[in-house]
Amino acid sequence: METPMIYELRRPKNVIPGKKYPALFVMHGIGSNEHNMLSLVDGLEDFFYIFSVRGHLSQGPGYAYFTIQGYGKPHREIFDEGIDKLTHFIDYASEQYPLDLNQLFLLGFSQGAIVSMTLGLTLGNKIKGVVALSGYIPQFVKEEYTINPGKNLSIFISHGEFDQVLPFEWGKENVEYFTKLGIPVTFNTYSEGHTVSENNLQDFQTWLLNDVQK
Repeated sequence: METPMIYELRRPKNVIPGKKYPALFVMHGIGSNEHNMLSLVDGLEDFFYIFSVRGHLSQGPGYAYFTIQGYGKPHREIFDEGIDKLTHFIDYASEQYPLDLNQLFLLGFSQGAIVSMTLGLTLGNKIKGVVALSGYIPQFVKEEYTINPGKNLSIFISHGEFDQVLPFEWGKENVEYFTKLGIPVTFNTYSEGHTVSENNLQDFQTWLLNDVQK
């Protein structure tokens, strides 16, 4: 089976034959790439198969999962295509690697957080947890997608209080939306801009390790 997307893989050093492992799918921000996200998950390969996935669209010096037509407004058709490709990639990885299908997690920053939250909202019981760092949920996802977050989903949302790219208020709106759906939310804020601080990194890694062991 041919991979639908380019990715970088990290896995435990000593993989035990026959054992199934939790998986972490990592999505980057616009204009970035699959390598730039690996520093955020350094050390987690002891616990997860980690797939850092490159966006399929060329964007400046890097890549993207979708394009935007305005502030906070992705191009719908291109966004749909990106979500479809990521969905197929998760299916591909689930078939090709020894993954525990009850322990699939998503992690994304900025544009990566946007697609991660969308996938978590629509893939039902496939996804156990989402880490969304500085993102938002497109309005058409809320209004027109089939919302099916599954029964065991939980989410870690973080946002910089001084985010100059995606307003802090959007992070709070994410929390309100997931809370109304009855999904457990951990919401952390940091005195930062549109970035991931060392404290943020430590907090979401701790959250992931706690969630994967439940």
